[in-house]
Amino acid sequence: MTAPGNQPDGEVSELSIPVPWGVIRGKVWGPDQGRPVLCLHGWADNCGTFNSLIPLLPKECRYLAVDLAGHGHSSHLPPGVFYSVLAYMADVLRVAGALKLRKFSMIGHSMGADIAGMFAALYPEMVDALVFLDSYGFLPTDSKEMYKVLRQATEETIQFEKKTEEKKRVYTYEEAVKRLLAANPTLSEQSAHILLERSLEQVERAGFVFSRDLRVNFKNIHRFTLEQSLEMQSRIQASVLVILAQGGVERRFSEPAQMKFTSTLLQNFRDRNHKVVTVPGDHHVHLNNPEVIAPFVTNILQTKALSLSTKREHKL
Repeated sequence: MTAPGNQPDGEVSELSIPVPWGVIRGKVWGPDQGRPVLCLHGWADNCGTFNSLIPLLPKECRYLAVDLAGHGHSSHLPPGVFYSVLAYMADVLRVAGALKLRKFSMIGHSMGADIAGMFAALYPEMVDALVFLDSYGFLPTDSKEMYKVLRQATEETIQFEKKTEEKKRVYTYEEAVKRLLAANPTLSEQSAHILLERSLEQVERAGFVFSRDLRVNFKNIHRFTLEQSLEMQSRIQASVLVILAQGGVERRFSEPAQMKFTSTLLQNFRDRNHKVVTVPGDHHVHLNNPEVIAPFVTNILQTKALSLSTKREHKL
């Protein structure tokens, strides 16, 4: 494992953690003894998605942002293996174990929030504060539609395995920027440049390919009903902050039926005294306009993570 040593405030270092199929890589901000905050990016992004936000957050924390398997600089899963929220959740446990993290906070964007929500439900004793960025933490599938989604997810992967290895398209850097912006219209051009720092590999003198595994584009093979999601939600002991963007996640649902569950999920958070806020912006507001959400994230880290950490230290 390559872990960063002491670094001056504001500097960023690389993280490298061995896993059975290769390496999970990422970036680290903050002092060695800072309160750990694990940051998980969204689908097809990478840990650079937090580049704009983290410098605006409390300096007393140590922010560990990882490239999920198949994304950024991290290794791809072996052939024949499905990418899924549960598989990513297990990787969080691997990272926590390698870094000897017993108690930490989590910030997740989109798919990263789904992973964080699942982890906090299964390991509630390990998470003290939880921030969902333009996500509900859980996204149920209609039980009547479950078979269609699972069948599609299975067949996409099997069909991909039958193809001979496809050569990835080579882009100029300018073409890669245009391709990313076309696929993610909520990104600003500056945000696209940030994500491309870890999304491209140079293969020719003037050519690049996207580094992520093409299999991450397929549907998540593991799904949960509303009842199961609410049960998982009830297992979370951490303080939760849900930040939704006005032009955000609801416009990106791949399954229209999912929208009918969101009000139930949000009400369940409110009933348990968690905070739900809506801010102006779109799905990548944390990257495009981080100043909009930074005060909310700072507040929960200061009141629920840093203050509790200080109280525990005083008791020792």
